[in-house]
Amino acid sequence: MAQSGKRLRTAYEKIDRVKSYPLDEAIKIIKESPHPKFDETVEIAMNLNVDPRHADQMVRGVIAMPSGTGKTVRIAVFAKGDKAAEAKEAGADLVGAEDLAQKVQEGQIEFDRCIATPDMMPVVGRLGKILGPRGLMPNPKTGTVTQDVKGAVRAVKGGQVEFRVEKSGIIHAGIGKVSFTEAALADNVRAFVEAVQRARPTGVKGAYIKKTSLSTTMGPGLKLDVASMSPASGEAAA
Repeated sequence: MAQSGKRLRTAYEKIDRVKSYPLDEAIKIIKESPHPKFDETVEIAMNLNVDPRHADQMVRGVIAMPSGTGKTVRIAVFAKGDKAAEAKEAGADLVGAEDLAQKVQEGQIEFDRCIATPDMMPVVGRLGKILGPRGLMPNPKTGTVTQDVKGAVRAVKGGQVEFRVEKSGIIHAGIGKVSFTEAALADNVRAFVEAVQRARPTGVKGAYIKKTSLSTTMGPGLKLDVASMSPASGEAAA
């Protein structure tokens, strides 16, 4: 615990907690900061000018990270017959129908993402109160209710990230690992920000992104300069 406290104090000494850092500089600081003995996740948090209590201001979507996420994702697929076989072949960790639903009802939720074929939605729908609050409910808008279960499983395993704004108007996601190169992390951040911008509700007035920060699992957050996160800025730097 003492070592953890010293490491965090050292990390804070390297940053200006008021300054908004250009993306590349923020990533460089994060990479050079002291880290624990595991490969931390680099996380982005975006405070948006939306009120998710209104249906027309809900922000959600999926993005395939250009450099992957470095995270092992456990996937559950609700499917039968040939589609169940396709899911298993694609690498799904759990595949089933009513039997899988029973496990979920018993609290055995040993997965990070959930995919379902359309015909299984009556079964999955009964699990809404369990899966919904955990952000695991399959949805056609995010490609998790589909006949192409093979493609969906491979996309998630390949580094696809699903995002959804919380009640407080914040979106957060893991965008890679500290071990990634600076360029890979920057590419992932810019791709994620672009996806969130594309999902901007039409009714939003004024600035859409209020503030953004980048951090590691156990590290301090650095405020980011929003303009430096656009794809155009990355092309200019290249």
